[in-house]
Amino acid sequence: MAELKRITSLEDSLPEEGNVNTFFYQTHSVTDEGPNEAVREKEQKAEVRKIEHRDLQNLEDSEKRKRKIKIIKNLLVISFGFLLLFTAFQSLSNLQSSVNSVQGLGTASLSVIYAALVVSCMFVPTFIIKLIGLKYTLIASILMYSTYFAANFYAHWYTLIPTSIILGLGGAPLWTAKCAYLTETAGQYAAITGQTVDNLVVRFFGVFFMIFQSGQIWGNLIAYHVLSPQTDSANATLELDPTIYETCGANFCNENKVVSNNTNLERPPDSKVYTLCGIYTGCSILSALFVFAFLDPLHREGDEDKKGKARPSFGLLISTFRHLKNPYQILIVPITIFSGLEQAFVIGDYTKAFVSCAWGIHNVGYVMICFGVADALSSIALGQLIKWFGRIVIFTMGALVNVATLITMFLWKPLPDNVTVFFVIAALWGLSDAVWQTQINAVYGILFPSNEAAAFANYRLWESLGFIIAFAYAQFLCINVKMYILLIVLGIGYSGYLAIEIHLRMRLRRQEPSEPANGTFETGMPEKISN
Repeated sequence: MAELKRITSLEDSLPEEGNVNTFFYQTHSVTDEGPNEAVREKEQKAEVRKIEHRDLQNLEDSEKRKRKIKIIKNLLVISFGFLLLFTAFQSLSNLQSSVNSVQGLGTASLSVIYAALVVSCMFVPTFIIKLIGLKYTLIASILMYSTYFAANFYAHWYTLIPTSIILGLGGAPLWTAKCAYLTETAGQYAAITGQTVDNLVVRFFGVFFMIFQSGQIWGNLIAYHVLSPQTDSANATLELDPTIYETCGANFCNENKVVSNNTNLERPPDSKVYTLCGIYTGCSILSALFVFAFLDPLHREGDEDKKGKARPSFGLLISTFRHLKNPYQILIVPITIFSGLEQAFVIGDYTKAFVSCAWGIHNVGYVMICFGVADALSSIALGQLIKWFGRIVIFTMGALVNVATLITMFLWKPLPDNVTVFFVIAALWGLSDAVWQTQINAVYGILFPSNEAAAFANYRLWESLGFIIAFAYAQFLCINVKMYILLIVLGIGYSGYLAIEIHLRMRLRRQEPSEPANGTFETGMPEKISN
């Protein structure tokens, strides 16, 4: 979905030119010993890599070819391993509010996942990676996801909630290990070929996301075909009492008795659910086996010594909350929370109140394919558009598209013969979501270039909080109330972002020097700010 990967993916800061060289050290060198110890560790790692890269440059041509093939193979192994895993996770998440709707179990499990993820981001990744290494961190984390898929065979509070905690705790190590592995191997490939590390990291992550993003398509296609009824779905929905459709869309409330009589919202037969869960669980186990069999472990100098010193650290937690002294961070918190709220809305509320209610649960996957494709294509296009129009225009476009889509959803009465509208709304939401995911990440990287670890920890914290809040109140609030909340938070968030941009431009006009970040304003490079 748009989705756990975005909350946990520390690599979101990587594609920004200039961030890639510092990312690995910043996310792994925050320790309880303080900043001096972190700086020393960073310098030691940099020196080790210089020696390793010098050795790679001096290899024979035949050996260089073998190393290049090996690195590309490992890139593809990680990419397809994640494709298998998130083919299952993304589509199963899209279905939770509809398939496990009794007492809000499905959305509650998603809320717990993101709560556990916040804890995991603060304490777990560095500890686990130092303890068992990057490869086995990936495998262990994938298997932690598998427990959640298996629990959906017998979905109850005592099965889904514990496995949601397990999955959430595994999320941060999974993405951190993947990010570190690709960054490290990109550096090795750059040393062999003589290319710049920045360019190679961007290309490696481009290949990864090109493969990874297709999971939204394959997973939802599986869901659509497995859950489709034997009879024609359109005819089945048209036989419903017309008054039932009045309770769909913006009028949808879980407490409404008419909603409980809507056969479109009935859980699919257990045989279909078991088939779907079996396919998804199989995908996750296959992912773990694939990585185990074909991914080469990274052996780096000093790794064995670190295993004995591995322990949970409170350093990142402390630096995360210290970073809230920065006024820019305070101003950007509301729009960050909104990015979590809007993703949770399309995953948990649009799929249930609009698609499932009026058109049937089996069509959720069908519609979410459109959302995923629009999101991915828009993310690619925005990279070029921001060069032409600048950041403020792109942010404003995202806000206007979101507002226009919400107004349409207030006015529209979803019916099974309005098929095109289901897809148009999903596509427009995918476009606006692409704006928030790409541009909010970019703004964090630009505003806080000297403190990225704490800044992106705040990003994960507040976006995760948006998910947690949205999934927590999903069962208790009507859809129209949730949509008003989205509009209010979007308004506050956009105002906060605009205040940052105005202040930056005022400072640039005065040509003020950068100030320290300890409770005051911090900015990035002037040429970046002026985009």
